[in-house]
Amino acid sequence: MSKNVALVLGSGGARGLAHIGAIEALEERGYTITSIAGCSMGSIIAGMYAAGQLKEAKEWFLQVDKQLILRMMDINLLSGNSLVKGRRIIQELEKVVPDRPIEKLRIPCTIVASDMMNTEEVIFRSGSLFEAVRASISIPLFFQPVQIGNRLLIDGGILNPLPLHLVERTPGDILIAMDISGKDSMPVTQTIPDPIDVDGTLAEVKATGIPVPTSWEKQLRQFGKRVDDYRRKRATDLGRNINFVDLLDRMSDMQIQQNTLLALRLTPPDIHAVMRQYAYNTFDFDKAQQIIADGRRIMTEALEQYEKDAKK
Repeated sequence: MSKNVALVLGSGGARGLAHIGAIEALEERGYTITSIAGCSMGSIIAGMYAAGQLKEAKEWFLQVDKQLILRMMDINLLSGNSLVKGRRIIQELEKVVPDRPIEKLRIPCTIVASDMMNTEEVIFRSGSLFEAVRASISIPLFFQPVQIGNRLLIDGGILNPLPLHLVERTPGDILIAMDISGKDSMPVTQTIPDPIDVDGTLAEVKATGIPVPTSWEKQLRQFGKRVDDYRRKRATDLGRNINFVDLLDRMSDMQIQQNTLLALRLTPPDIHAVMRQYAYNTFDFDKAQQIIADGRRIMTEALEQYEKDAKK
């Protein structure tokens, strides 16, 4: 059984920290990553691993908190196409891993972005590592798009959240996908309100000595039931529990899920490790330790199953 690996890291915001744990699990079990590819958050981890500085990257991510996240947000007041410029986060990453040409990294590394002008993938295998990363992480409306020549580049996950067909292969290697956009149900909080306490209200009124006619008591109970039914119906109305931002996020999530499934069908990996899409939110970077641990667990389970099947 070959232990050489062509590793593909998917997009998914803070869930991409699971890639660190997945790589650690591979190395702990004696696998050798001979090539790597990624997009969006997967491009950051792919680039840092290929540069030989995943340990330094992990240490940096583990000290990220909400205050640091806010400090890295260089608000874009002059452009109407994004909330954040995105330069500051790249500057912070370059303090951890200095920029270098992709073609000079330890192993072949492929980074994928999306060209919104021509609706096509843009594949980086040479040139500035962090120029490629900056393009690949450009979440639409959040990060400012990156212009390179006549191309305007945005998040690679828009077109190809799991670029299995783009990783460089060597004879006999194992194709492994770390998929952090696994199909999942959208979480919706539904809080059913407590029923109106008609009996308690009547008891309080009667305790004052005020007479309550039977007809009034009956009408009060009927009114309380109608209000309870109305409040219960509103609480279970899915449409009323989803706001405008939720709708936009869900549309993006659905697109990523379907494109991921398509990528898996077109280029089936030998090992498919999956994290559910709603396991963590896009900006849960302050949960790095837990996400990394989950990534290690998920990849370990996938490898154990693969090794078990290989022995049959």
